[in-house]
Amino acid sequence: MRVLVVDDEANLRRMLRSLLTAEGWLVEEAGSAEEALIRVGQTQPDVVLLDLVLPGASGLDLLPRLRTASPDTPVIMMSGEANLSDAVRATREGAFHFLEKPLGSEAVLATLRGALEVSRARDLSRALREEMGPGARLVGDSSLMQEVRAVIEKVAPTDARVLITGESGTGKEMAAIAIHALSAREGGPFVRVNSAAIPSELVESEMFGHERGAFTGATQRRRGRFELAHRGTLFLDEVGDLGGGAQAKLLRTLETGVVQRVGGQENLDVDVRVLAATNRDLADAVRTGNFREDLLFRLEVVVVRMPALRHRPEDLPLLVSHLRGRLRVKQGLSVPEFSDSAMARLAEHGWPGNVRELLNLLERIAILHPDEVVDPELVESLLHSGTARRLAPAPADAPGLDHDGRSLREKLDDYERHLIKGALDESEGNVAEAARHLRTDRANLYRRMDRLGLR
Repeated sequence: MRVLVVDDEANLRRMLRSLLTAEGWLVEEAGSAEEALIRVGQTQPDVVLLDLVLPGASGLDLLPRLRTASPDTPVIMMSGEANLSDAVRATREGAFHFLEKPLGSEAVLATLRGALEVSRARDLSRALREEMGPGARLVGDSSLMQEVRAVIEKVAPTDARVLITGESGTGKEMAAIAIHALSAREGGPFVRVNSAAIPSELVESEMFGHERGAFTGATQRRRGRFELAHRGTLFLDEVGDLGGGAQAKLLRTLETGVVQRVGGQENLDVDVRVLAATNRDLADAVRTGNFREDLLFRLEVVVVRMPALRHRPEDLPLLVSHLRGRLRVKQGLSVPEFSDSAMARLAEHGWPGNVRELLNLLERIAILHPDEVVDPELVESLLHSGTARRLAPAPADAPGLDHDGRSLREKLDDYERHLIKGALDESEGNVAEAARHLRTDRANLYRRMDRLGLR
């Protein structure tokens, strides 16, 4: 990472260079406002440390020019002569933070790390917007998708919380991105939290941050996802898998707009719009005591229900065209044309993996059959070699004893899929319960499900 230090005191610049270089940072220096603008144009730093008092133009005069030259670069102001009005003006001009001299090493490093986390969140938000295109278009002209778009267009301009429901692979995250992109927060960060993929003991730290020494391994203060999403959108995926402690703290944050880092006492105001998603029946989770009813009421101000692909087969031609373009741009893969009969075969399929399964099928076709016109026979063979075969029940005899040309790895994967699917069926889709049945942890089960194409 690259830091630009703008200060007319050579000794201070040397001190900061020594400190930051020891942390693995690349450091550029400037002694005046004019030199700083030249350096920004040449190096595009990740963060700028800017002194308030400079020869000629002051740091406060330079700040808006820096923001114009590099809008997404966080600027941290420094001063030994600052007053409240200077700090207020700097904040209004877009400064990330204000450090008072003499500078403390820990304060400098913690502020720089926080600025970088915010910068990364903005980069992610921009990448998501570019991926989705103008307006974050959701693909499909079926009546079900028209209903989804109508709800999104109504709720997006507001700050109402939205609960997005639907099976795995139906595009719940794409709906969240669409809401963010069509809202007044579109220029702010879009921060994702996969509640199920974070170990239970770290969920609160990830979401709300922690102070140095809050627990073993917490060697530095860390901003949580709520802080990173300030003035933007926080997307809580798999929200139904949050534990009781995280649910209680989330409820408090939604009610007060205040977060408190783990191990800290300071109340931090956050301006965040929360969107949540789940493939579980949260009303049933409330009845069984696994989810707080008051939290559900807070999250489901508006509900967006993403339809399963099997319920909107008329959208398949548009989806195939959209996903072909996505594979071409992002992976350089060329998916050949589908015959009408091949498209009809797609419409007959049940699509247990929804749009994600369709994308996997197109990717297999592009890799294995790039120069063929896709006919029904090819679709049939690839469906049975891919997700459809993997989701089928395991044979009654022991796996691996039949001589069907498959490798040992493939047969072991089939057996593992059979075991996991059985546990999920028995627990009615409750991943945490299935993990207990299989005597593993939930994060490991999710990783295996992803590898085996089960979600």
